[in-house]
Amino acid sequence: MRYFLEFAYNGTRYNGYQEQPNGTTVQGVIEDALATLLRVPTKIVGCGRTDAGVHALQYFAHFDTEATIPKHFVYRLNSILGKDIVVYRVLLVADDAHARFDATSRSYQYVINFVRNPFEQETAFYCRYGKDLDLEKMQTAAQLLLEYTDFTTFCKSKTDTKTKLCTLRRSEWHYDASKQQLVYYVTANRFLRGMIRLIVGMCLNVGKGAVALEIVQQALDEQKTLAKALSAPAEGLFLMDICYDYID
Repeated sequence: MRYFLEFAYNGTRYNGYQEQPNGTTVQGVIEDALATLLRVPTKIVGCGRTDAGVHALQYFAHFDTEATIPKHFVYRLNSILGKDIVVYRVLLVADDAHARFDATSRSYQYVINFVRNPFEQETAFYCRYGKDLDLEKMQTAAQLLLEYTDFTTFCKSKTDTKTKLCTLRRSEWHYDASKQQLVYYVTANRFLRGMIRLIVGMCLNVGKGAVALEIVQQALDEQKTLAKALSAPAEGLFLMDICYDYID
C-alpha cells in the first residue's frame, strides 16, 4: 500500500531534507521513526529538496509498506520524531501516486525582519539595512521574473538539473509595517537548486542600489548568472503549499 505523509519542519538543526552519508537530515529522521513504528525499514520519497537550515510549512512524502498502519499512527509517529518535525496526517493513495512528480505547484515564502527579533532568529533573516531598501524597485524586480521561463540566472552552479525552465505563477513582495517585516511569495510548477535564495538576494541588491534592474533583465535575456550574485541566508526560507490534483 502507498501512503502520503503531510508534515512540517524547522530545518535549523538539519543538514537539509535529503538523506546524506554525513549529517542529520529530515528524511533520515522520519525513516528511522517509521522503521521503529512499523518494525521494518521504510524509505520515503519527498516532494522536493530543501537545503540545510531551510524550513517547510507543508511537505509531502510517500512511502510503501506491507505493514498494517497502527492505531493512532500520527500521534505515535510524532512522539518519536521530537519537536522539530510534526506530522499532520497520513493518507492512503493510489499505488502510482508520487509525492514529487505529481505535484502541480509548489510555493515558497522568504521572511525578512527589519528589527532584530530574538524569537525569530531561526525563522527570519534580520536585514540591518532593511529600512534603506527601495521596496518599489524590489517589487518591480520580482514582477519582472513572471515574464521569463528560463532561470539559468538563478540556478546554482554544478547542478545536475537537465532543464532550467520553470513557470512562475506568483512573484511578489508584501510589507507589514506593524511588524516591520517583508515577505517574498513565489509559486511555480518547479524550482531550481538555490533559486529562491538567489532571487531574494537579487531583489535585495536591487533594493539597496547595488544592482540595476536593467542588469537583471539583461542577465535573464542572455541566460547568464549575475556578476553580483547574492544568496540570501537559509533561515528566512519556507517551502509551503504543495498542490496535488487528488489531495484536498
